[in-house]
Amino acid sequence: MLTLLRKELHSFLSSLIGYVVIVVFLIVNGLFLWVFPLDFNILDYGYANLDGLFMLAPFVFLFLIPAITMRSFADEKKSGTIEILLTKPLSDFQIIFAKYLASVVLIIFSLIPTLIYYITIYRLGLPPGNLDIGGIMGSYIGLFFLGTAFAAVGIFASSVSSNAIVSFVITVFMCGFLYVGFEFIYSFALFGKVDLLIQALGINAHYTSMSRGVIDTRDVLYFLSFIAFFVMLTRISMQSRKW
Repeated sequence: MLTLLRKELHSFLSSLIGYVVIVVFLIVNGLFLWVFPLDFNILDYGYANLDGLFMLAPFVFLFLIPAITMRSFADEKKSGTIEILLTKPLSDFQIIFAKYLASVVLIIFSLIPTLIYYITIYRLGLPPGNLDIGGIMGSYIGLFFLGTAFAAVGIFASSVSSNAIVSFVITVFMCGFLYVGFEFIYSFALFGKVDLLIQALGINAHYTSMSRGVIDTRDVLYFLSFIAFFVMLTRISMQSRKW
């Protein structure tokens, strides 16, 4: 499995995909946080916090993570190498997990450079270091879980299509709905007492909860269950070739 993981990482980093994802993520967030005169601009806002980053990053991830995962299985199917891969002494779960883990590592590589923003804000505080460090750390953990959840959806979408573009579109649609769709339904208050349950099914409610700096085990279990569910769906999708 480690060999396949290294192969996937090498595939990302030996092509432009991995670097484009990291650079685009940093440039888009950097422009909104430091250049564009919008509500997200830290210098115009006048307060030393990174709330803008954690509001913007999920929507940037909404398009970048599908770009990472769209080729995971789709290209294997299209080129016919999926059959060679399946003959290796690896279980379906090991193959899925190796590809998923490679996507997660790339997400981590994207998040690490944003610590420059944290250091800058730390220095700009009055006095320096006057930050809600707990809230920032919780937001980073929440953003990491959000990215891993999107990656799980992307791996599943790639397993059901042999076309990378179709996989990309499916992932964007599914992640968008799972992130804000349940909040949209909740805002109409159509189902009475069930509305809170509907809101809890969405990713945004748990991501927002973690962004407050309190890591609730319910939120962690939600993300772990979410990832496990889509990994299971991916495994079923792969096993369907035998039906």
